[in-house]
Amino acid sequence: EVQLVESGGGLVQAGGSLRLSCATSGFTFDDYAIGWFRQAPGKEREGVSCISNRDGRPYYADSVKGRFTISSDNAKNTVYLQMNNLTSEDTAVYYCAAALSWCSPIYEYRYWGHGTQVTVSS
Repeated sequence: EVQLVESGGGLVQAGGSLRLSCATSGFTFDDYAIGWFRQAPGKEREGVSCISNRDGRPYYADSVKGRFTISSDNAKNTVYLQMNNLTSEDTAVYYCAAALSWCSPIYEYRYWGHGTQVTVSS
């Protein structure tokens, strides 16, 4: 059974930090890219960050560049998203997803987690 399970979300004050985890199983982790996406109420789901386990190259949305860091632990089949200097604009449900080989447009991600809520308060 393919599983992607997010954890680490919660309520944090503006300026604070969270680390999200995406624990995966049931597929060949090294053959996939893992992306983080988020969806706020009334908004479309958007890409936040991605890392390919083929080349390790990270990508970031402009809105999080310099604040978020993505990393992959191949021994644990887990991808992390370190989120620093959080603002209210970061409030959303965060999802991780897997696409074959490379970071890709959102429609190419074949496996998805159920999401974890991140709420940033003033």
